[in-house]
Amino acid sequence: MERTGFLMVLGGFFLLGAALPPVGPMPEQRPGEKSGQESNRAPQTPEAPQAAEEKVAPPANPPVPEPKPATPPSAVEEGKPAEPAEQGEDAKPEAPPPPPPIMTEDPAAYQQCLTDLKAEGAVFEPKPRIDDGNGCGIDKPVEVTRILPEVTLEPKATLRCEAALELSRWLKTVAIPAADQALPDKGRLKTVHQASSYICRNRNSQATGKMSEHARGNAIDIAGFTFEGGEVPMKIVPDSDPTLPGAFQRTLNASACLYFTTVLAPGSDETHKDHLHLDLIKRRNEYRVCQDAD
Repeated sequence: MERTGFLMVLGGFFLLGAALPPVGPMPEQRPGEKSGQESNRAPQTPEAPQAAEEKVAPPANPPVPEPKPATPPSAVEEGKPAEPAEQGEDAKPEAPPPPPPIMTEDPAAYQQCLTDLKAEGAVFEPKPRIDDGNGCGIDKPVEVTRILPEVTLEPKATLRCEAALELSRWLKTVAIPAADQALPDKGRLKTVHQASSYICRNRNSQATGKMSEHARGNAIDIAGFTFEGGEVPMKIVPDSDPTLPGAFQRTLNASACLYFTTVLAPGSDETHKDHLHLDLIKRRNEYRVCQDAD
């Protein structure tokens, strides 16, 4: 009895001295989580109104992005143009390329040409240098009034000496003998009618495009001939034309390419229907264009 009472007193003493544990029971570890690491889940506590994310106003003067630089020449593939640099409002447009320079005559070759042209019996007068801007002009022009001793050029033509000399030689060696054979009733050649010599313009009088050889004094358009027996205009002659006048025109078209680098026969295109175009443009390997009627 005394032993039982003692045990009851001792048990009460331990109950009075006991306290709650400082930490409650830990939850069981979830699969995939490492022991000792904090969970990635945020605590499920309600968010206070003042803890909401504040909206930040944009800066008063936002930074301006720098312009994209132009592609350097070294980075451009051959044959492909570089991308132009971005231009601001104040950027100036690129200037157009300068016009081609006026062809400069070699002094010795020019003097020899004057000597040869005079020997052919042509009547001409050297004129001052022509420079009409945009690349149009003749360094040493000549004004021709008579292309052979008894053959006038109407109206008078302003040309480079070389163009005048080739015209004189072609008429003397081919055109006049061909007329004697094909047009014996016409008699002697008296006048060559030219429709255009030097004039500052583009090809076919277009607003844009390549410069005409007329603008360099290298070209002349033949509109027709006057013989003692009448007029012979330049005209479109098909290959099927069996007449002697037709053969004469075809002879002019073909033979002129022995003296000039470009020959456009009457009817070769829309702008050459009624005249024979002759010029001395320089091409690689002495390439020539001899175009008949379509």
